[in-house]
Amino acid sequence: MRKITMTLSFVFISIILVGCQQSNDKKLDNEVSNTDKLETQAEVTEGDFTYRLVTEKAEYSENEPIKIYAELEYTGDREEIEIFHAASPFYFPMVEITRNYEIEYGMDMPLLSTTLVKGEPLRGEYVGSGGYSSEDKNEYKEFMKRVMNKEFPAGHYVVNGIADFDIKVSEGTELEEKYELEAQVGFSVQ
Repeated sequence: MRKITMTLSFVFISIILVGCQQSNDKKLDNEVSNTDKLETQAEVTEGDFTYRLVTEKAEYSENEPIKIYAELEYTGDREEIEIFHAASPFYFPMVEITRNYEIEYGMDMPLLSTTLVKGEPLRGEYVGSGGYSSEDKNEYKEFMKRVMNKEFPAGHYVVNGIADFDIKVSEGTELEEKYELEAQVGFSVQ
């Protein structure tokens, strides 16, 4: 009787695991098709700031440079405003959804300031990203080496762009207001 119970338990658990795997596969397929719907330009407004994220093309060839940039524009009442940020206010982390690989975007973290003039966008371009550790699988390492060398392998990419900065609430105070504007664009490499 115990053998039958163990066998039935094993079969039941196997069926559940196979069902879960099929569910995950469907989710990945949906994500790929959703990338096809992503735009090459996105714009977000929060308070007195407009953030734009752009990839110049929806489809690149494997040997073609990937052109991505972000803009931050001040639209408030003043003529100019000072923002505080790391090496840049712009971050370009990505996900290659065919392989489900995250492409991190590291940055130096000094405290810098930039003056934004009303109606004149500040622009920052994607200059490369990625990284890996010695524990990562060889396939992942090879993929990241190519990305770090700005040679994107074929796949579907989603850029999860961020503009991250602070402003002083009023002159002469230490109080700051934090902004983290996010937008998403997508592109494919064939």
